[in-house]
Amino acid sequence: MTMTRIPISKINRERWRRFRANRRGYISLYLFLILFMVTLFSELIANDKPLLIYYDAGFYCPLVKEYAETRFGGEFEAPADYKDPYVRDLIKQKGWMINPLIPFSYNTINYDLKGPAPAPPSTTNWLGTDDRGRDVTARLLYGFRISVLFGLTLTLCSSAIGIMAGAMQGYYGGSIDIFGQRFIEIWSSLPTLFLLIILSSVVQPNFWWLLGITLMFGWMSLVGVVRAEFLRGRNFEYVTAAKALGLSDTRIIIRHVLPNAMVAAITFMPFILGGSITTLTSLDFLGFGLPVGSPSLGELLAQGKANLQAPWLGLSAFIVLSLMFSLLVFIGEGVRDAFDPRKVY
Repeated sequence: MTMTRIPISKINRERWRRFRANRRGYISLYLFLILFMVTLFSELIANDKPLLIYYDAGFYCPLVKEYAETRFGGEFEAPADYKDPYVRDLIKQKGWMINPLIPFSYNTINYDLKGPAPAPPSTTNWLGTDDRGRDVTARLLYGFRISVLFGLTLTLCSSAIGIMAGAMQGYYGGSIDIFGQRFIEIWSSLPTLFLLIILSSVVQPNFWWLLGITLMFGWMSLVGVVRAEFLRGRNFEYVTAAKALGLSDTRIIIRHVLPNAMVAAITFMPFILGGSITTLTSLDFLGFGLPVGSPSLGELLAQGKANLQAPWLGLSAFIVLSLMFSLLVFIGEGVRDAFDPRKVY
């Protein structure tokens, strides 16, 4: 059986070659993808439930289904607490279980600390605990994942709206462009962060609510770039010829002008992603972000500020955020150079 290969144009192959030639951006992309893929499986790495249980000639998966304590010979119908030595001994009498590498989830409280929380790093809690006794390593894993997912979703949605608005303004011009620019000037002059704080304080925020209110102000990033490309490209001869042949405006925009505008838009996307993550981190740091208890890098920074005697809190979040933003900047530089035909490697 032969596998069909997706055709790649010559110019895209050249762009990929230039991106690979930028070693810093190329390596940063792989490191970022590895970190992101690892955090996507955080439940398999950091969890207070076993990955697999073999008990009395049967297999059980607590990550998928919740089991009562009586299923393993206990006395209560309540869900089994797999960190309870009594439940663990019951399982070991007739079977075994495979535990995650980190036996704590992002909201698991370690009640066996040798001192008051926040506890310093130890063999049990590799990066210590926060002020509520929760494992910092687990919260970093889950926090990295939710930050990147939020940033990616916001970047894709805001880019789609911004490209659409910029394309309409640049292609049609006239009153559409004038009124569009005046609206953007007024909308962009609003104090975004203060409005986000006010809206977040009115309604209990969650992931989708925060995404919606940040999208209200984050869609303007690409409007100017795409608008400029369409204003330049709409007067090219091939666009004029397409109009003369009777092609619809939608087809001209999508097939003939938009590909050229996407070159400039794609180069900005890694930087927009970094800005989206910064927005979520800032709101969490100020206490207006994700619900209380959610894994958040901004909330961990706030804990580090409130607990100066526990430097591992602020340092852990700072190192993770610095690494994340550095990788995104290097990726953005590599993408920018790859789409710049003046760069020669």
